[in-house]
Order: sequence, then C-alpha cells, then structure tokens
Amino acid sequence: MASEARFAVCNEMFEGWEFDAVCRFVAEAGYEALEVAPFTLAPDASTVNAAERRQLRRQAESAGVEIAGLHWLLVSPKGLYINHPDANVRRRTVAYLRALAELCADLGGKVMVFGSPAQRKVYQGLGYQQAWDLALDAVRSVAPTLEQTGVTLCMEPLPQPETDFLNTAAETARFVGEVGHPNVRMIADVKSMCAEGDPAAIIRAYGPMIAHVHANDANRRGPGFGDVDFAPIARALTDVGYRGYVSVEVFDYSPDPQTIARESLAYLRRAFGG
Repeated sequence: MASEARFAVCNEMFEGWEFDAVCRFVAEAGYEALEVAPFTLAPDASTVNAAERRQLRRQAESAGVEIAGLHWLLVSPKGLYINHPDANVRRRTVAYLRALAELCADLGGKVMVFGSPAQRKVYQGLGYQQAWDLALDAVRSVAPTLEQTGVTLCMEPLPQPETDFLNTAAETARFVGEVGHPNVRMIADVKSMCAEGDPAAIIRAYGPMIAHVHANDANRRGPGFGDVDFAPIARALTDVGYRGYVSVEVFDYSPDPQTIARESLAYLRRAFGG
C-alpha cells in the first residue's frame, strides 16, 4: 500500500532564489508543500504587507504547493528572547510571535516551529525554573492569537550544545502540558531525536503531542545522505496516526539544493513505502 505521508521542504537552502522560482521547483520535484523561514521574506517579517502576503500565497498556489508553515522564528529581528528577564524584551518577542502567527495564516500555513536555540537559552543570572516560568508565560500569551489564526506552535526539543533549555522530548512534552493549550504542541526533529536516543521510540512515546516532523540525518544533511534508517521512523509515525507534513530541513547545503531536495524526497518515499 502506498504511503499517506505528505512531504514538504524548507526554503532557506534556496538562498538567492526568487520565491516563485522556489515554489515551482519544489512542485516539480514532487513536494506537496514549502516550509518558510520568515527571515527569507524580510529581516522583520511582520513588515511583509497584505499585498505581498497575497502575492506569496498566489505564487505557491499557482505552482501547486501549499505553505506548510514557518520555522527559524526568532533569527531576526535582533534582540528577541523568549525568557529574557527584561519584560520589555519578552513583550517584543511575544508581539513578534503573534505577528508571525498572522503571517503564517495569511500564507495558508498551519504550523510554526519554535527552535531558536539562541533566543531561549537560560539567560545569564537566571535559574532554570525562572527561565521556564518566563518562557511559559510568554508562550501562553501567544496562545490566543494561535487559536484565532488556526496556527499550531510546535516547541522543538534541541540537544546540547545548541541550547540548554528544552533539550529532551520529555522536558518539552512537560512544557507543552503546562502551557495547556491545544494550539501549542511539539515537533519531532530526526536529527535532534538521534542525539537523544531512538527516534522511533520517541515518536511512539509522544505521538499525540507531535504536530510536525523535520526530516534530516544526524549528520545535518538530508534524509538518505547519512546513516539514519528512516523506515522505522516512518512505521512509528504511521503507528501513532501522524497525518501532518514530513518536512526536509538540512543544515549542510552541499552539493546543491536541487540535488538535496530531489534525492531526499526519493529516499523518503522509499522509506515510507510510497
């Protein structure tokens, strides 16, 4: 039986390409969706106006791809921080996340991935619980806008040394549980799960909380470009009833984005039995 998995790819590796060209290539390669890093649209993505948003969405729809959502949320503008001790910094961060939720919805996206390791580290001088409480309050403050826009914020477990906050799936699941809102869930990122343990076991343990998946190898390249076997991961996602996108996200852009996109998708289709 063919896989029901839906595949997306992240846009930042197509650096220097026009947005419509990326959409056309992604569709031609066989992906159903594109995942967007806001900083690729503008240094402050909240400045993307209504007409520009409509144009971006039309370009994707014309090419035949959806916008899956947003990721790399707080790369820019500078100075954002989810658990900063300065209330003004947190207010700006919350306001920007709300603006991103509106942008995401305007583009047709349904998920935002909160990775942003540098913007969530335990701030110097804070205790871990203090950082936790500040981040919890910030995310709760974003939740009403998430609900209004129909966007789900996916908190991402990231291992050391990338960050020292929300390093494991268990810790992230506890954070999501304390937020206590249906529009705040978590992402399963294969690279990060490999750093923690067995990706398939993690998926089975936290399946109901998973709203998005990033597909990458432990070596930070695309799926199929390293030693990670995605077949057990695919089976685990099927077993927990996952129906969202499996989105290719890489950090090593060699040899080139076209090769990465095409070969990653071919490998994923084999792994998922498609």
